[in-house]
This record gives sequence, structure tokens and C-alpha cells, in this order.
Amino acid sequence: MLSIGDFARAGRVSVRMLRHYDAISLLTPVEVDASTGYRSYSAGQLALLNRIVALKDLGLTLAQVRQVVESSVSVDEIRGMLTLRRAELETRIQEDTARLAHVQARLRIIESEGKMSTYEVVVKPVPAVRVAELTGIAKSMEPSSIGPVVQGLYGKLSSELGRAGLIPIGPAIAYYEDAGDEENVVVHAALPVDANPSDEYDFTVTDLPGEQQMATLLHKGSMENCLPAYQALARWIDEAGYRNAGPGREVTLAYTEDVDGWVTELQQPIDKV
Repeated sequence: MLSIGDFARAGRVSVRMLRHYDAISLLTPVEVDASTGYRSYSAGQLALLNRIVALKDLGLTLAQVRQVVESSVSVDEIRGMLTLRRAELETRIQEDTARLAHVQARLRIIESEGKMSTYEVVVKPVPAVRVAELTGIAKSMEPSSIGPVVQGLYGKLSSELGRAGLIPIGPAIAYYEDAGDEENVVVHAALPVDANPSDEYDFTVTDLPGEQQMATLLHKGSMENCLPAYQALARWIDEAGYRNAGPGREVTLAYTEDVDGWVTELQQPIDKV
């Protein structure tokens, strides 16, 4: 037999929690000394305690835990529940991490207000380019929304080009368009190719037009942190008396395993106001 303190330590829970479980008849001690009130538990009750704690960690209320426990849920069923819960928590962590990065980017922009921009904007002509591309839909222009869609499209496009026997002849080009519903964004993932359009391909071969005036700016690092660069480019265009003349582009000039080594040229076609 184990004292309530020993049982609590073995189960990595508090004595107070065990007293509460006893009070609601969820996990009662094997024996209670009539004169002292001391509670004693058996090691075999740790299995029930483990189920209760696991189900609580799944987000169930104690009333729901009781229902599940009384239905004699199997180990495999609990394992399945915990696996699903772990996946949900991992997804939430990823979303919260992306949201935190977005907040930090906004904060850096706010802190830099009134300071001279460290970005250099270059206006130059850009020639037309033939590309193979795939498109997808992102829920917004936030980097955390765009990023997974772009990565998925490029992974699929690279595979399709390999099956078609085509090799990219230039850097990746991504560009975006409104989906027409004031919310979603059409994502274009493109790679320059030397090929003619064909119905045999599972991708589209199209020509991106050349631009006489393209305002360009280099962004270094992960595209998760591209917001300051985009806003610096937008401010420059406005202050220089230009306006946007079509969809902007992201041209990947360097792509490494370490995101700090990424170099992306932001391109925005412009004309005079």
C-alpha cells in the first residue's frame, strides 16, 4: 500500500488533486483509516490515475473524464486520442510561432518609423520570361498564410518538371493576385523554362511580360520576415511619385538550407502618377 503522499509522487500529481478526485468519487483510495483518516492507495491504481491525467490533458472536463473512464476505454483508444491531441497542439504551436513572428515584424516596423530606411530601391527594366507555373489559393497575404502554399506549389512543380524532362533555366518567381472575393489570394509559383505550352503538361507554360520600369529591392532572410521590406518598397514608390502598374513579383536569387542565407528580390512594376 502507498500513502497518499507516496502515490501522489509516483503519479506526479498533487495530494490536493488526489483529495479532490476522492471527494468526487473519481479515484478513491483502497483504504481509509477510520481513526486517522489516512488514505492508502495500491500501485495498481496508477493505471487509472494515468488515464484520468491523460484525458484531462486532452481537454476533457472531469465529468467527461468520468464518462470515459466508466466506459472502460482501452489503451489503444487513449493512445489514439493522445496522438490526435499531440498533432493539434503541434499545429497550434506552429500557428502561434508564425503569429509571434508576424507581431515581431510589425513591432520592428513601428519602432523604425521616422528612421532612414536601410533598403536600397533600384528602378530597372525587366525582360519578359517564359515560365512553367502552378497556382494555389492562400487565405491572406500574411507570410504565414502565403509561405506554406508557395512551398507546396514549388515542391509539386519541381516534380512535374522532372517528369516532363524539363530543367529550370532561371530563378524561381512567385507573384500574387486578388482572388476577387476581397480575402483570398491566388498564388503563382513559377520557374523559367525553355518549352512551349502543351496540354501534355500538368502545369501551365506562360509568358510573364517584360516591364520597362520595375522598382526592385533586395530582402535577405526568411520570407516570414519580408513585411518591413515590402512596406519600405511601398513607401519609396509613393514618395517618389509612382504608382503600382501590375502584380509584384518575388524572385529568389539565393536559396539555402539556412534561411538567413536567402536572398529575394522584390519587384514591383511602376509608372508615374
